[in-house]
Amino acid sequence: MALDRSPVGRIGTSDAPRQLFASTPAQRVALARQQFFEEGVRPSGLVGEAVIQSWMRCSRTHADRQRIVPFDPVTPSRLHATLARNRQLLEAARQELGQMEHALAGTDCRVILTDREGVVVHVTQQPAAAQQPVLRKTARVGVNISERIVGTTAPGIVASTGQACTVDGAEHYFDLLCHMRCAAAPIRDVTGQLAGVLDLTVEARRFGFDAASMVALYATTIENRLLQAQSRDHLILRFQASPTLLGTPLEALAGIAPDGTIAWLNNAGARLLGRLPEAADERDVEFLLGHDLASLLRLGRREAAQPLRLASGLGVWVQAQLKGGADGADFRHAVAMPGEALPLAIETREARQMQFAAAEARPDADNAEASPQAETTLREHSRKLIEETLAAHGGNVSQAARQLRVSRGTLYRRLRGWRDEAAAAAGGRD
Repeated sequence: MALDRSPVGRIGTSDAPRQLFASTPAQRVALARQQFFEEGVRPSGLVGEAVIQSWMRCSRTHADRQRIVPFDPVTPSRLHATLARNRQLLEAARQELGQMEHALAGTDCRVILTDREGVVVHVTQQPAAAQQPVLRKTARVGVNISERIVGTTAPGIVASTGQACTVDGAEHYFDLLCHMRCAAAPIRDVTGQLAGVLDLTVEARRFGFDAASMVALYATTIENRLLQAQSRDHLILRFQASPTLLGTPLEALAGIAPDGTIAWLNNAGARLLGRLPEAADERDVEFLLGHDLASLLRLGRREAAQPLRLASGLGVWVQAQLKGGADGADFRHAVAMPGEALPLAIETREARQMQFAAAEARPDADNAEASPQAETTLREHSRKLIEETLAAHGGNVSQAARQLRVSRGTLYRRLRGWRDEAAAAAGGRD
């Protein structure tokens, strides 16, 4: 089918009088279907762009909109594999799914959770009512409800685009689904990829409440829980402009890696800080937050939220939690430069070896800790090591910081300190 790709197609000429009579949502959708499927005109303004794009994708794979949609039987082996593959997502969603089902118990709505491919991994426990024949077939764990199988639906669009949406009645591609209404929102993982889709669906009636807002709220809560569950190797920061928002779906979250870079942000965090740069070596925590990793690690000692001024000047309240443990990442080396005090009174084996080597080079090694000369020697050793590492990498600070296992911010701060000392010394001579 050849569609007119212009923003308005032929709307606004011979079609203009007909639009005047499309005053209800049902009439607008009917007109949109007529223009798209019968006349080959893009029905812009009559239905959402997400629906139009979905119709275009479905037109290439589903020729007959009136056919019966096949719902393959779910074998035990397929069911077991599906649940095993999505165990972490299900665990992160377990509490919120229970809360949603309790809240919706007095309605005919169904809560559906799919994986990133559109395969159902959870559905409301109670069976569909007699007036819900389609839901009785589709609302089963293991059933694939992606666009490739069932055409335009809210969970299908989210699985294809990663964007939240609603699909109402005849906006569904297949005629069989014209009595369905659904609202869905994405759940993303620490890599920023789609991990699953949360959906609310009802058949043969309207929602009676703002389903899109409800599903977005719970999807955000599940996503936040999943991000933290997948961050065994990160320092987790919770922050917001108001401390009362911490621990709610509106809290901003950030995962800080041991190398002093921000590994991920949730949506609220991205709104406060801006989207993360694509390149990992441009995500330095001191550059983006205005505080080095040592300062943020110290926040983890305190249970109560602490005020913090971000690099942008925005004041926020922050809580920090170091994820890890026996099998987690080691943050002890994250910001320690050779010869300087280590954060949280922790010393790494590598730093101690450097200190011992420097002490052995002095006649008064036994009194190294108490001697001012010891501090000078260690600073000189630290500077020499940094300068040699920078030279080996052609002056590339990011590569040098990576080899030294410190953040770029820490290295920049040390270089800036040396420049300031040199400038002060030159001024004194003048």
